[in-house]
Amino acid sequence: MDYYAIISILMVLSAIFGFINVRFLKLPTTIGLMVITIIFTLVLVMVGQFNDTLLMEERQLIEQIDFKTVLLDIMLSFLLFAGALHTNFEELRAQRAPVIVFATLGVLTSTFLVGILMYALLPFLGVQVDFIYCLLFGSLISPTDPIAVLGILKKANAPKRLETKIVGESLFNDGVGVVVFLTIFSIASSPGAGLEPLPILKLFAQEVLGGITLGLILGYVTYKLLKAIDDYEVEVIITIAAVMGGTLVAQKLHLSAPLAMVTAGLFVGNDIVRNAAMSEKTESYVDRFWELVDVLLNTVLFVLIGMEMLILKFETNYILAGVIAIPIVLVCRYASLWLPIKFFAKRLDFVPKTNLIMTWGGLRGGISIALALSLSQAMYRELFLVVTYILVIFSVVGQGLTVGPIIKKLTANIKDSPSENL
Repeated sequence: MDYYAIISILMVLSAIFGFINVRFLKLPTTIGLMVITIIFTLVLVMVGQFNDTLLMEERQLIEQIDFKTVLLDIMLSFLLFAGALHTNFEELRAQRAPVIVFATLGVLTSTFLVGILMYALLPFLGVQVDFIYCLLFGSLISPTDPIAVLGILKKANAPKRLETKIVGESLFNDGVGVVVFLTIFSIASSPGAGLEPLPILKLFAQEVLGGITLGLILGYVTYKLLKAIDDYEVEVIITIAAVMGGTLVAQKLHLSAPLAMVTAGLFVGNDIVRNAAMSEKTESYVDRFWELVDVLLNTVLFVLIGMEMLILKFETNYILAGVIAIPIVLVCRYASLWLPIKFFAKRLDFVPKTNLIMTWGGLRGGISIALALSLSQAMYRELFLVVTYILVIFSVVGQGLTVGPIIKKLTANIKDSPSENL
């Protein structure tokens, strides 16, 4: 099957499932599409017990899609740029210190806590896994997914200072999480090599600082180009070129493309840059274009996630490991946020129960699945892929459906106060 046929089938399914969700279920897009796709896949599996033609066709379709490459190398840059473009820069600037700590120290702490607990508990299920591979799993499941959480938070009418913390952390911890995963992956791929801190720190710094620097350069160049002309069509194309060209440069220079795109999106989306570089008409077209890109790619992504279950091996101990991992990951996220929140609560106006809300609102999504798919068989790929899939399903559907009402209940009497700068 050629690429055009694969893309066409995915678009048709996305349109049909999107229509069903909007017309009948009326769930948030990410949740509705995943639920419908899983139901559709389960129906195919049941029908396949009598006639497996359609089931084999769908399985063949999924096996031909390199989910990791499609998401991490192509879709993620567009999604993160779109998310950052519409993030309130002033709110984020006011909350920059906790956001940075959540996205770095929080991810690292969660990675090690999850790795330690999984290493301790998996033997009770008859699965003996080396610690480095449990740590690798901790790194892929610790980053939260802004793609999954953005739309849900907006509908919950969360206080801006709370929404900024969750969204800002998610935007940045994706990039940091991918870097942490790649660092541990390189160690796990060479088990006989000595553990040398200096090369690891160098790789981490190159990816993170290099990605942010590239993003600033991209944002500034894009700003200068937008400011030099007044043609909304060409200016929209310039923003597309910034994402595509920037991603290509990041990959060639071994920098973090996600962090570059988040930084560039925040730079271009800043009100000062918007007012100086874009006419009202251009700003409207740029915003609408990237909103459409965001919705389109989200739709395809969550249909793909739902269909990925066809390639998984659901063994009993794998399923049990996934169920046990749910409270482990939630507890580790709560613990990883506790100290930073306690520290910054004295300097910033935090919403009550921020830790609880950020723990439950930290959804996992396609990025975790993509990273799990990149594991080799020696890294217990099948086990961690099933565990990750169960966590993502629970996160998007279970947490996604309840986080809105929880936020509304816990913040019912809270009004936004003016942002405080550090």
